[in-house]
Order: sequence, then C-alpha cells, then structure tokens
Amino acid sequence: MSTATPPRPGPASASLSSSAGVPADAPAPPRTRTGPLLDWRVRFAALSLIWGFSFLLIKVGTHGFAPFQVTFGRLFFGTAVLAVAMAVKRDRLPRGLRTWGHLTVAAFFLNALPFSLFAYSELTIPSTLAGICNATSPLWGMALSLVALSEDRPTRRRVAGLGVGFLGVLTVLGAWQGFSGLDFTGTAMALLASLSYPVGWIYVRRTLAGSSSSHLSLTGAQLFLGTVQLALVTPLFTTLPTSFPAGPLLSVIVLGALGTGLAILLQYGVVAEVGPTTGQMVTYFIPVIATAAGVTLLGEELSWNTPVGALIVLAGAALTQSRTRKPANRQP
Repeated sequence: MSTATPPRPGPASASLSSSAGVPADAPAPPRTRTGPLLDWRVRFAALSLIWGFSFLLIKVGTHGFAPFQVTFGRLFFGTAVLAVAMAVKRDRLPRGLRTWGHLTVAAFFLNALPFSLFAYSELTIPSTLAGICNATSPLWGMALSLVALSEDRPTRRRVAGLGVGFLGVLTVLGAWQGFSGLDFTGTAMALLASLSYPVGWIYVRRTLAGSSSSHLSLTGAQLFLGTVQLALVTPLFTTLPTSFPAGPLLSVIVLGALGTGLAILLQYGVVAEVGPTTGQMVTYFIPVIATAAGVTLLGEELSWNTPVGALIVLAGAALTQSRTRKPANRQP
C-alpha cells in the first residue's frame, strides 16, 4: 500500500491512522537491542482493533457534530499525543521551508482530505461499508504506482490482483442489482478517501524520501499542519456546536488520541521490529473488525454480498502487494 523508499517509513504512515497500510517496499528502520515492553503481536492486535473501530467512532461522532468538526477534533487530539511523545523523546520539529511545504501537501492528502471524506460518507452509508471501501487503498496504490513510479513494474500477479480487487468492489456495491439501495454520494466519498492515501504516499516518496528528520518529527508536523488546515476550513462550513453530547464527544477524543496518535506510534514500532511486509498485514484485519463492530454495536444490516465482496477485495489487495521470489544463487 505504498510507494516510497525513504530511509525510514516516514510520514506516509500517518495516513494509516484511519486506514491502514504500511509501505510495502520501504526498508525497516534499524532494530535496537533493547526490546519493547509488549510483544509485537500484542501491539499488532491492538493496532488492528484501534483502526477497525475507528469507523464506528466516526459514525458515533457524526451523531453529535458536523463531519468537519469530527475531523478537526480527531487531528487535534492526535497531534496532542504526538506532541507529548516528541517532548518525552526530546525530538524537534523538522526545519526548512521546503520540508514544511511538502508536509503541508502531505497533510492534505494523507489526513485532512481522507478523514473529512470518511466523516461525510458515514452520514449516509454504514460504517461497515466505509471500512470495506478503506480496504481498496492497496488497489488504488498499485494502480497509481504503476503509472507514476517507473521502478514499480507491472507483473501478471499485480495486474491479476487489480482485476480481482475491482471484481470485489463490484460485488460489495451489488453491481448485478444496478446498485439499488446504494447511496452513491456517500460511497463515492469513501472510495475517494481511500484513493487519497496512495496519492499522498506517492507525493511523499517523491519529495521527502531523503529527509534527515525523524519519523516522529515528520509525522507530528504533518498532523499539526492537518489540524491547522481543518481549523481554517471548519468555521467556513459549520457553526459552533450548541451542545457537547457525551457519546459523540468521547468518540472524537478516542478517535484522535487512540485511533490517530497512539495508532501511529504503535504502527511505527511494529514496522521497526518486524518490517513493513509483516506490518502491512494489519490492512487485512481492519475491514473485518469494522464490519463486526458496525453489525454488533450499531445494529447495521449486512447483506451476503458485503462480506463476500470484502474477502475478494482483500484477496486482490494481497496479490498486488505480493512479491515473486527470486531464485537463490547456487554456489558450486
């Protein structure tokens, strides 16, 4: 689900705070001798749950606040968590106007735009469908990288994966029924949100791959810039809320602090320990958890084609991310 080859995963992973995806071809950071307190499998499971429940939290948040307000709160509390992490590690913000300019664009495509689109989409579509649409990001990423990145060569397996994934999307949307009962606007917003992530990853790969700043510094600055963007946009399209209902308010706080801030820290730790190939597997658990949460906790209806189509989408995404093994050189 990605595109860049920076010396570290870089700010692209900040896009996965609601979606998921780890640069499949980005080298893992160097491993340290001192192990973490929790096994990587525990953190991997926690990350899957956090991101899987994010779509439920978005839905609950929109019950009390406008979509832009939900996104602003999400970015605000996510930035606060990363600011604390930077203070603990005594990490500094990146320097240079060019870096900040690139981070502004990255914040738009990786945070402000997709987070807002998902929030607006869940006004009219179930959180389960939004979570499944999010799983199409690897498909969009592969299609775009084949066009925009000369080093990503098309293979039969990748092309087959795109075809299978597209078939899965049509299954989820019920194409044989003429898309009856489907809210086209909300679904289109969710799909555009998933498309926004790989656009941002490709941009990051082309502009910030050689940055000397740390991953935490770049990601913290990126979320901060996304918060500023929403702070400027939100007053233009919404009015101040007259009340702050407990459920939606708590959902927005958890969505930002856990689903964005803590999730980014967990993701980077997992990738640093086991590598991006294993780390990106979290992508395939998110729609499953999002569907289970939406059906059991929100009472959302689920027709047979939704889980079947989701499995087909995930199979296609897995094909696009797979790598053919090179034959080992045999010594005489």
